[in-house]
Amino acid sequence: MHRILTALRNRDLITLDPRSRRYALGHAAVTLGRAYLTRTDVREMAAPELRYLSARTGETATLSLRRGDTRLYVDQVVPDQELRLEVTVGVPFPLHAGASSKTFLAYHLDGYLDRGRLEALTEHTVVDPARLLRELAVIRERGYATSHGEREPGAASIAAPVFDHDGHVAAVISVAGPAQRFHPGEDPAVTDQLLAVAARISAQLGFKSLK
Repeated sequence: MHRILTALRNRDLITLDPRSRRYALGHAAVTLGRAYLTRTDVREMAAPELRYLSARTGETATLSLRRGDTRLYVDQVVPDQELRLEVTVGVPFPLHAGASSKTFLAYHLDGYLDRGRLEALTEHTVVDPARLLRELAVIRERGYATSHGEREPGAASIAAPVFDHDGHVAAVISVAGPAQRFHPGEDPAVTDQLLAVAARISAQLGFKSLK
C-alpha cells in the first residue's frame, strides 16, 4: 500500500498533508477528471433518461444544445401515441422562442438582446425585450421554462437546464406535446420528473448543487 501511495504522489495524483498525515487528490487527478468530463458525450449520457422521461410522461422528450445565438435539438424520444409531437433534429432555432431556447437564454444572456430584433415565429412568441427579461428571471428562480405555441403553433413544452461541472448550462432537457393535450407547468408530476432527470444528468457531468 505504501508503494502504491508513493507512486501516486510521485505523479501528483495525490498529496500528503505533513501535519495531519492525511491524503487528498492532487492537481493531476483534477486534470484527469476534467479531461474525462470534456470527452463526455451528453447525448449518449442523456439517451436512457430521455426514454425514461417519455415513458413516464407519455409525451416527447428532447435534448438540445446551444450553438452561438441558436440552439438545436440533437435527440428525441417520441411516445407510442397516434397524436404526438415530433421535433426536427439538427435545425437551429432562435434563443427567445420556446421553452428549451429560453432556458439557455435565462442562464447565459450574453448580449443576445443587443444583437438584433426579436423575431416572431408565431403569434405567441415573446418579442418585447422587457417582458422577455422578466420571464427569464422567473425561469432562473423556479428552474424551468414553459412554452405554449411560441415556436410552433399547437405545440407546448416544458424545459430544464443540465449543468456541467463548472455550473454552466451544457444542455437542455424538455418534454413536449400537442397543446390540446399537454399543459406544461400544470402537472406537478411532469415537472418533478423533468427536474429529476435534469439533476441526474447534471450529476453525471460533475455538477454539485448548492441546494
